[in-house]
Amino acid sequence: MAAQLKERLKDAVKILGCGSALFLGYLTVSGDERFYASALMPVLQKLIGAETAHVMAVRLLSLGLVPRNRYQDPASLEVNVMGRRFRNPVGIAAGFDKHGEAVDALYRLGFGFVEVGTVTPKPQEGNPKPRVFRLEADQAVINRYGFNSCGLLAVQERLKARACVQSELTRAGTPLGINLGKNKLSTDAAADYLEGVRTLGPLADYLVVNVSSPNTPGLRNLQGKEELRHLLEKVLKERDSLKGTNRPPVMVKIAPDLSQQDKQDIAEVITELGLDGLIVSNTTVSRPETLQDPRKNETGGLSGQPLKELSTRVVWEMYTLTKGKVPIIGVGGVASGQDALDKIRAGASLIQLYTALVYQGPPVVNKVKRELHELLMAQGFTSVSEAVGADHRTSEGATLLHDPQKDCAHHKAKSAAVSVS
Repeated sequence: MAAQLKERLKDAVKILGCGSALFLGYLTVSGDERFYASALMPVLQKLIGAETAHVMAVRLLSLGLVPRNRYQDPASLEVNVMGRRFRNPVGIAAGFDKHGEAVDALYRLGFGFVEVGTVTPKPQEGNPKPRVFRLEADQAVINRYGFNSCGLLAVQERLKARACVQSELTRAGTPLGINLGKNKLSTDAAADYLEGVRTLGPLADYLVVNVSSPNTPGLRNLQGKEELRHLLEKVLKERDSLKGTNRPPVMVKIAPDLSQQDKQDIAEVITELGLDGLIVSNTTVSRPETLQDPRKNETGGLSGQPLKELSTRVVWEMYTLTKGKVPIIGVGGVASGQDALDKIRAGASLIQLYTALVYQGPPVVNKVKRELHELLMAQGFTSVSEAVGADHRTSEGATLLHDPQKDCAHHKAKSAAVSVS
């Protein structure tokens, strides 16, 4: 009798174990939002280091292992900007798929556009490890990758192999952006960016001149007025000389840690040159006093929730300084539909996310889109385009809803000394 009972208990444990495994597998494959955010991602973070997890995620995606995505983008989310149609305004920021290895899988997750890179002309390892740190208490990440890149030729080969597929995706409203950088030891930054334009420009729906990473020595100096004008004049001339029919829009990605004069100078330069767009913003070297995690003083760029208000304020300021005439992609701390709408109302036509994937997993993409659509409808907008810059418009002399500059007045940050090697 005891032996029979023992066997039955063993069978019950096996059945429960198999059932639990199947259920967890179902939740993983189906892309259950709560399961990913509250169970799977926290467990993975305890088991796997930050950079290893990043590499594994890109590898799994490149193999086509993508959670099921049944969300259909509503018409309200479509955006037409820079001569391109975007099926939805939520993109994956540069830095995730640095080498163009998982582009198709990222589209299948629901992103409206994918930005690969940053890509440097020659392959380079980047900064020494460890160089990525999760600040779990703050829903943030500090990285000092330093433009680790496989180089232009490797990315060109990879993207050329799927050029026909991308052409169809672009027509369907899911464009491809390519983010360009300079090599750490390069003595001619302009030559590096021009080589990037020549090599990858024909494969891009838009190009990004990245002059704002804090992890490459001297790079942010290129945001100075004369330096930026000199660089962008050459980049635009090189873009215009590309053979064939594809001459992609050119954007510049700026830092959130700029003085008011810097922002005015950048706005003047990009307006004068007729640049196609602006990405606001890169990671910050500031460290808000609200940070809780013990790794908060690691050197590098801070992303995620602590960057949200600062980047939204810079979106608001750049929209004002360019009089709303230069399309903006808002990035920094986007983890919900409300975060996305805040940046859109501040002046962004499109938004990007990255750190939210670390903490909420792939389902965050559809969550942001669904919540954004619901908020647009609740606030009386029929489309994203109607909401762009809404916080700048006035009704009977009063600014609508809020002024991000006032909202962010309480954001006290102290600069962290940055020494990168």
